[in-house]
Amino acid sequence: MPGPGVPLRQSPTSPRRSPPRSHPSPSPPQPGTTTTTPNPSNNGSLSPRAPISLQAPSQRKNPTKSNKILTRVRSVFRSFPIVSPTCRIPMSGRLNDGHVHGGTRITGTLFGFRKARVNLAIQENPRCLPMLLLELAIPTGKLLQDMGLGLVRIALECEKHPSEKTKLIEEPIWTMYCNGKKTGYGIKREPTDDDLSVMQMLHAVSMGAGVLPSGQGVETPDGELTYMRAFFERVIGSKDSQTYYMMNPDGSNGPELSIFFVRI
Repeated sequence: MPGPGVPLRQSPTSPRRSPPRSHPSPSPPQPGTTTTTPNPSNNGSLSPRAPISLQAPSQRKNPTKSNKILTRVRSVFRSFPIVSPTCRIPMSGRLNDGHVHGGTRITGTLFGFRKARVNLAIQENPRCLPMLLLELAIPTGKLLQDMGLGLVRIALECEKHPSEKTKLIEEPIWTMYCNGKKTGYGIKREPTDDDLSVMQMLHAVSMGAGVLPSGQGVETPDGELTYMRAFFERVIGSKDSQTYYMMNPDGSNGPELSIFFVRI
């Protein structure tokens, strides 16, 4: 033990450690709020898809018995011009102030990559989901080029099966003729996410043509993504025949494109 007057030596002490901090646990989301979770697969190279705000087509009521009789009588006269896909259909007398007599105005869009098969989307209006989507056996660029040279007539035929009660536009596959020449087949399919993205980008366009961004910013082997949108006049001849006339905006010189659906 040290003598008097000698200070006591203090033993070295270890530095004080602060108690570990406790991180607050994440609170559950409050009602009415949404939380965003980062997507590890999105590295910034892909452009995010716009949310789809398209509406479902309206459900039309079934026609009454009197309307069915009138439709059958009128269908006798309407079905004659579209029996043969190679026949020449005169447009004189059909147009009345830019409209086809007895037709219903709808929206039609031709879109696709220039070197790939063209797609045809039929909608009640630009803000509705497609009620019919067909993939046609002709390149998009070729069809748009032919339409620029003159009237194009596309006939789509399928076989009639008496035992089946499938609606005409619900048929899955069609034999396709373009201006009287067999070109392959038209296939009905469900819209993909890419198809709906195209429809969403065009939801504010009533008519027009142009090039759409592909989302990657790079050229593809199939060329640019092009589109053409216009009003169509749909004429229902019978349960086995329908005609879609693509109308010019000014209503002159008749339609540039006519599409005939025939079940024989």
